[in-house]
Amino acid sequence: MADRRIDLPQGTLDLLILRTVALEPLHGWAISERIHQISSKVLFVQQGSLYPALHRLERKDWITARWGVSENNRRAKFYELTRLGRKQLELQESTWRTLAAAVAQILETT
Repeated sequence: MADRRIDLPQGTLDLLILRTVALEPLHGWAISERIHQISSKVLFVQQGSLYPALHRLERKDWITARWGVSENNRRAKFYELTRLGRKQLELQESTWRTLAAAVAQILETT
């Protein structure tokens, strides 16, 4: 079966990044790959969207970055959640679940 790629609705990329780096520190390419993998290859984050989002989250102090070595021995920035980022993730997850439930109710109406 071919990959089914769906564009991310506006505002969801931050949530996906926060959730992904909450599991463990990852470099940019690994964040993109993890989102693609966990979504059963439905979601694909382009590098042109990912890195501006990472920088935006860093400026908001929701994530922090440190230099390290990737699995292929290349120098890379590894991103991880901050305490403020964890609070923001909880808020965004709650908001997303409420929104998704409301949309599901409307879609299930006959």
